[in-house]
Amino acid sequence: MPDWSGGPRFLKQSGAGWADHRFVPKRVYLSPGVLGQGRQVRRLGKSVMSRIVRRWKLRLASCLLLSPLLAPVTEAVAESRAPWPSRVQALYRVEFNGFDIGTFEFEAAVSGQSYTLKGDAKLSALLGAFKWRSTTQSSGIIAADTPRPASYHFDFDGTAKTGSVKMGFRGDSVTSLAHAPPYTPPPAAVPVREPQLKGVLDPLSAVMALSRSGDENPCGRKLSIFDGKQRFDLVLSFHRQEAIAEARPSGQPGIAFVCRVRYLPVAGHRMNDETRAMANSSGIEVSLRPVPSANLFIPHQITIPTGAGPATLTSIRVDIVTPRNEQIALSY
Repeated sequence: MPDWSGGPRFLKQSGAGWADHRFVPKRVYLSPGVLGQGRQVRRLGKSVMSRIVRRWKLRLASCLLLSPLLAPVTEAVAESRAPWPSRVQALYRVEFNGFDIGTFEFEAAVSGQSYTLKGDAKLSALLGAFKWRSTTQSSGIIAADTPRPASYHFDFDGTAKTGSVKMGFRGDSVTSLAHAPPYTPPPAAVPVREPQLKGVLDPLSAVMALSRSGDENPCGRKLSIFDGKQRFDLVLSFHRQEAIAEARPSGQPGIAFVCRVRYLPVAGHRMNDETRAMANSSGIEVSLRPVPSANLFIPHQITIPTGAGPATLTSIRVDIVTPRNEQIALSY
């Protein structure tokens, strides 16, 4: 566990802007030609997997990067103030380049006007040479059908790095930030300024914000996010519809809306080849499945292209408890 004996460090503005810790793995590509070459494979593999984890955590929170998206179905858009489900639990399979490398579990609980979101990721690859475990929690209140986070906590423990991120909010602005271990951004990083931390959400609260829409297009969303290091926007746009097959019939529509996701860096990033590739990518997608009985869209699959192969997050099972205590199970 990180050492907090000296007390948490809070975000402070200096001449260079706003800054603190985040793990930045090196960019390494693993080609098929190096497979079977012993220690070299293990060393390159660790770097590649670390980079994949970084991309997921930074840009698709955990979010999209690793959390279910909640959004009302188009048939119920007019009921913008319909009660939130009291609980949503979801299990996802994580794959990289076609190989199963772990799972992600998500839980959302709403009681009155308060909410708590939790995420737990467990990844392992290269016969255990690379391991990653992270837990994320966000809590806050719902005001005018919009989540307003009060606190955000992210812990990670991997083969190469262990650390923690804590954020505090007041209204729609970040008011405190603490990282362990401490970190100084590289000179090439775009400084994060105080005005850029207003009107933002943490990654988990951001995906919850998708649940209230007055637009019939479930993909028509723009999210302003700060993950503790980077300030960025995610812009969703409609791409297509696709059919979904269930292991057991749930009574819900067997279709999904596939949205393209555009990553727009704002601050905290380095404008290198990796950032440009993510910003220019047209292959990031999230498919949202309507669940009319719960007035939700639940993500069925998230796809993120990388230089070493595609990373995907695919739904295995989703359990929903409605405000009327009705239970809905989706399994694949």
